[in-house]
Amino acid sequence: MRCIIARFPFDLVKSDVEASMKGIKPEAVTGDSVLIGRRHYPVKQVGEVITKQNRRDFSSGEMVRALTRLGFTCRSAPAPTPDRTPATVLTPLQTASALLGTPTQP
Repeated sequence: MRCIIARFPFDLVKSDVEASMKGIKPEAVTGDSVLIGRRHYPVKQVGEVITKQNRRDFSSGEMVRALTRLGFTCRSAPAPTPDRTPATVLTPLQTASALLGTPTQP
């Protein structure tokens, strides 16, 4: 399948992408990821391997579109949820008191 990535045309085949990624250790996934075999790879890592371009030259969106069209399963990293339990939520008065600290006796 013909894909345009970073303004350059590439003829990509699913089996070629799988073969290119065989033996490559996946990096930690922090953003968009793609499932190749049984491993989740960052899409930027896959793009760098199959296009031999620098990761800054293309966007993760370009790679997600291309890999999805090839039949791979891509997913976005969920947005981090802040820990909003009642014990960690302080009122403005409590926050100011914590910042000022307790008074010392002379």
